[in-house]
Amino acid sequence: MATTASPPLQLATGFRPLASASAAGGGGGRPLGAGAGGGAMTGRGRRRRRLAARSVASDRDVQGPVSPEEGIPSVLNSFESSAIASNIKHHAEFTPLFSPEHFSPLKAYHATAKSVLDALLINWNATYDYYNKMNVKQAYYLSMEFLQGRALTNAIGNLELTGKYAEALKQLGESLEDVASQEPDAALGNGGLGRLASCFLDSLATLNYPAWGYGLRYKYGLFKQIITKDGQEEVAENWLEMGYPWEIVRNDVSYPVKFYGKVVEGTDGRKHWIGGENIKAVAHDVPIPGYKSRTTNNLRLWSTTVPSQDFDLAAFNAGDHTKANEAHLNAEKICHILYPGDESPEGKVLRLKQQYTLCSASLQDIIARFERRSGDSLNWEDFPSKVAVQMNDTHPTLCIPELMRILIDVKGLSWSEAWSITERTMAYTNHTVLPEALEKWNLDIMQKLLPRHVEIIETIDEELINNIISKYGTTDTSLLKKKLKEMRILDNVELPDSIAKLFVKPEEQTESAAKSKQKMLVKSLDTIAEVEEEVELDEVEADILSEMMEENFESDEFEAEKEDPEDEIDPFVKPDPNLPRVVRMANLCVVGGHSVNGVAEIHSEIVKQDVFNSFYEMWPAKFQNKTNGVTPRRWIRFCNPDLSAIISKWIGSDDWVLNTTKLAELKKFADNEDLQSEWRAAKRANKMKVVSLIREKTGYIVSPDAMFDVQVKRIHEYKRQLLNILGIVYRYKKMKEMSEKERIKSFVPRVCIFGGKAFATYIQAKRIVKFITDVAATINHDPDIGDLLKVVFVPDYNVSVAETLIPASELSQHISTAGMEASGTSNMKFAMNGCLLIGTLDGANVEIREEVGEKNFFLFGAQAHEIAGLRKERAQGKFVPDPRFEEVKEFVRSGVFGTYNYDELMGSLEGNEGYGRADYFLVGKDFPSYIECQEKVDEAYRDQKLWTRMSILNTAGSSKFSSDRTIHEYAKDIWDISPVVLP
Repeated sequence: MATTASPPLQLATGFRPLASASAAGGGGGRPLGAGAGGGAMTGRGRRRRRLAARSVASDRDVQGPVSPEEGIPSVLNSFESSAIASNIKHHAEFTPLFSPEHFSPLKAYHATAKSVLDALLINWNATYDYYNKMNVKQAYYLSMEFLQGRALTNAIGNLELTGKYAEALKQLGESLEDVASQEPDAALGNGGLGRLASCFLDSLATLNYPAWGYGLRYKYGLFKQIITKDGQEEVAENWLEMGYPWEIVRNDVSYPVKFYGKVVEGTDGRKHWIGGENIKAVAHDVPIPGYKSRTTNNLRLWSTTVPSQDFDLAAFNAGDHTKANEAHLNAEKICHILYPGDESPEGKVLRLKQQYTLCSASLQDIIARFERRSGDSLNWEDFPSKVAVQMNDTHPTLCIPELMRILIDVKGLSWSEAWSITERTMAYTNHTVLPEALEKWNLDIMQKLLPRHVEIIETIDEELINNIISKYGTTDTSLLKKKLKEMRILDNVELPDSIAKLFVKPEEQTESAAKSKQKMLVKSLDTIAEVEEEVELDEVEADILSEMMEENFESDEFEAEKEDPEDEIDPFVKPDPNLPRVVRMANLCVVGGHSVNGVAEIHSEIVKQDVFNSFYEMWPAKFQNKTNGVTPRRWIRFCNPDLSAIISKWIGSDDWVLNTTKLAELKKFADNEDLQSEWRAAKRANKMKVVSLIREKTGYIVSPDAMFDVQVKRIHEYKRQLLNILGIVYRYKKMKEMSEKERIKSFVPRVCIFGGKAFATYIQAKRIVKFITDVAATINHDPDIGDLLKVVFVPDYNVSVAETLIPASELSQHISTAGMEASGTSNMKFAMNGCLLIGTLDGANVEIREEVGEKNFFLFGAQAHEIAGLRKERAQGKFVPDPRFEEVKEFVRSGVFGTYNYDELMGSLEGNEGYGRADYFLVGKDFPSYIECQEKVDEAYRDQKLWTRMSILNTAGSSKFSSDRTIHEYAKDIWDISPVVLP
C-alpha cells in the first residue's frame, strides 16, 4: 500500500531567512497510493502538509504555503560570497557524509552541492505549490534515459551564482573548477535519447512550463568503459558510491507494482489482477532549475524494493541466506542496470519489468496528483485537460494499457470512457527507423508477467482490426491482408474468429458440392468410356463402376463436411509455429496516442511514408515533426565561456542564451578580422584543455596546432565509425608512401578523436572499437608520421567529456548511412560551438546544412532515396567497389595494425548477401566520396581566414537548434500547455 505521510523538511542554511512553500511532492492518498512528498493536501479528509524551512542564521522556522498576495521572494541575487562560504563550511561540518578531519575537494564538492540545493529547494517548493494552487495542465515526460551530466556548474549557472560560488570556494582554499570536477556524471543514460530528455527538462524549466520528468534510478548505469589491449571492457558505474547530493529520497512516496499473478472477475463485474510478485517503487526527486527563472521543475526517479517483512528471517537463521534475501534481490535488480542484456529469457523479463515499473509507478503518481488537485470536483473526463504524457520512444509504451487498467479496473470507468481518456492523454516520439529498435515483446513472456495488460492489448488489437476493415472494406482481401499485416499490434497471432471468417477461400476455389459431384460424375463416365475402349466391359459392369464412383464421392463429401473449417481459411490467418508471437510496441504507441512525432524533417517524412505509412493513411492528423534541439545553456554558455563572452560582446548582450535567433547577428561580423582573431584564440584555449584531457585519459600527447577532428557517439554500424577509421587508414597508407616533404605538403595535421560506448553484447561494434585502438597504437608510435596524424579513443565518453571536447572541435563527423539516423543532437552542439560538420544528408544534418549554408557544410555520400536501390544492386552482384576501398581493406589484412584477425570485420563489407555481410550500411559505396570530401576539408583548413569565417557562420546559423524552440512546439502542438510564471 502506498504511503502519504511526509514530515516537514528541514533546510540548514547559512543565508538570510527565506520564505518557503509547501513541499515539492506529487500525488495524494486514495487506493492507488502515495501523495508526493508532502504537498498541499485537499479534499476527502486528507491533511494538508507543510514544509518547514529552517534558517540557521535566524534560527527560526518559516512555514506554510506562499500566498499570491505575499509573492515568493526571489533569492537568486541575495547571496554574498561570504554567506555562501559560511554555508558551505556549515555543510562540511554538519552534513554527515565524510569524516571531519580534512576538507578535501570531494568533501568540498558535497558541501557545495548541499549549499546549492538549499537555494534550489526554495524555488522548487514554491514552483510546485503554485502549480498546485493554479491546478494547471502539466506535462509528464517519461523516458528510460536522462543523461543529465554534472549538476553543480549547471545549477549555479542557471541561478546566476557562478562567480559568487567561485569566490566563496576561493575563500575556503578551493577552486570551483577542481571542486566541480569531483562530481561523477549521473549514470542515468547512454546516448542521444537521454541527452535530449535532459535538454528538454532544462528548456521546460527555463521557459516556465509546468512539467516533470519520470525515469528510473539505475544503481550501476549502463557500464563504465575501460579500453585495454583487447578493446572495450565493461565494469559497473560507481556514481552512487559516495552518495548523490542532488536527490531527495521521498520514502513517503511509494507505489505498489505487481508482476505475474492471474486475472479474475469479481462479483462487481470488474477484472481483478491478484496474486503474483509485488514490489514497491520509491521516489527520488532531483530539482531542475530554469535559467534566469525561479521555476524549478522536478525529475522523479524510481528505485525498487520490497518491505522489510519480505526478508525471510526463518530462512536466514536456517542458513539459507540466498533464499532469505531473494525477494529484495528480485526487486532491487530492476534498477541495477540500464538496458540489461536481453539475449536470455531472464534478461528479457528484467527489461520488461523495468519498463512496466516506470509506467506503473509514474501513472499512479500522476493520477494521485490529479485526484488531489481535483478534490471534490473530480471528473475523469477532465484528465486529458490536466495531464499530458509524452512517451520518449517505445520504452514507456505500457503506459497505454496501464492507464486503461487503472481507469477500468480501479476507477470503474467503461472501456469507451477509458479509451477516450487514454488516447487524448498519450503522445509518442519515434526516435528510430531501424527495425530492430522498434521494440517487439514476446507475447508469451508478457502474458505471464502482465496477464491483465495482455487482455487489454488483445482488445485494442481487435478494435484496431475492426477500424481497418471499416476503412478498407472486405472486397479487396489482398489489400486488407497487407494492412492487417503492417498495422496489427499483435504479430504472428491468430485473428479473432469473427475476422478470420472473412478470409475463407472464394467460392470458385471451394466449389459447391453439387458442382463438384457433377464434375466427378462426368469424370467417372469419361473414365468408364476410356476403360470400355481398352477393355470391353458389359453394360452391367459399367453400371456397377459408375455407382461405386458416385458412392466414393458421397463418402468423400461427408468426410469433407467433418473436416476442420480452418482448412478452407487463407493461410495468412494462421500463426507460423516457427516464429514467436509478439507485441509490436511502436504500433501500440501509434494506436493508443493522439500524436506521433519524428525528430527531424527527413525522419518525420520517413516515418509517414515508410515506417508507419498505413497508419498515416488512416490518421494523417496524428503525425507531425518536432526537430530536436539542445539547450544553449549547458552546450555553449556554460561549457564554452570564452566563446560565449565573445558572442555577447559582438552581439551587444547575452540575450542570445534565451533567444538564440540573436545569434544570426554574428553573420554581419563574419569577415571582421578582430572577431576572427578572438574566435581563433577561444578555440585554441579550448584545444589546450583537450590536450590535457587526452594525456590524462590515454597517455597520448597531441599537438594543439593540428586540426581536431572528432566523432563521438554511440558505437553502431549505421553511425559508421568504421568508415571514419578506414578513411584514416587510407590517409596513413598514403602518408607512408610519400617522402616527408610530400606528406607535409599533401596533408593537414590532424588529431582524430573517437569516443562512445559499444553495447556489451554488440560484437561487431566492439570489433570496431578494437580496430580503432589498434590503428591508434600503430600510427601514434610511428616516428615517420609524428604530429601529422594522431588517433585517439577517449574511454568512457560521457557528458562531462563532451563538454570539454565539443568547444575544442574543428571538424565533427556525422556520417551515418542516409535515412538511418533519426536526427542526432551532437551535430547541433558542434555547430553551435563553431565546429564545421562533414556528413551525409541524414537526420538533422539536412536542416543544419540549410541553416548554416551549403558552403559551410562538407557533404558527401548517397542520399536516403537511393539507399534501397543501392542495396538491391548489391544483392544482384552489380556493385563494383572502388580500387581505393579494396586497397585499404588489403592493407588492414596485411597485419600492419597487429595480430588481431579482422576478417570478420572486413568480411562484413564484402559479398552480396547474407547476415553480417554485403555491406548493408554502404561503407564501400560512400568511401570514394568520403575521402574526396576529406581532401576538400584539408584544402579549406589551410586557409584559416576562410575556415574561421565558416566557423562563425555555423554558430550564427545554429539558432533553430535550441531545445527552447522544440519545447515551445511540443507545448503548443502536442501537450496544449502554457507557461506558468511564478508571481
